[in-house]
Amino acid sequence: MSRQPTIVNATEGRMIAVVGDVYRFLVTGAETEGRYAMWEATVPPGGGPPPHEHTREEESFYILEGEVTFQLGDRRIVARAGEFANMPVGVAHSFKNESQQTARMVISVAPAGLEQMFFEVGTPVAPGTTTAAPPTKAEIEKLLAAAPRYGITIHVPGH
Repeated sequence: MSRQPTIVNATEGRMIAVVGDVYRFLVTGAETEGRYAMWEATVPPGGGPPPHEHTREEESFYILEGEVTFQLGDRRIVARAGEFANMPVGVAHSFKNESQQTARMVISVAPAGLEQMFFEVGTPVAPGTTTAAPPTKAEIEKLLAAAPRYGITIHVPGH
């Protein structure tokens, strides 16, 4: 099957707010025949998901601006602009912006599919949006309910 190249300029890409972070989708499984998906994440101070693990895809992170703290079991790693991290399938991890500055990074998953969870649970926002409302209890519950359908186990105290 022949595909056309995907070109996304700086003001394009589907924008979704997901529990406090903003994601700009650069390419999805629909454009890559399911091989991978990639998006830009804008993570405010305090933002980021709880510990979780993927059963289907590897997830990688390339930090563009700011810093993001990764938690891998008992190990904490602070990644700064220009640094990269890859999480193999089945590795429990989380990331959080523990700084006072907004962080930006590129996240990719291979194979694709996880982006569909964000489309399902997130809220569309206008192009250029860089901040999202703090997550509500309803948004968090919606994500927790959807995650298992996408092969994600989220480790949340009290759940």
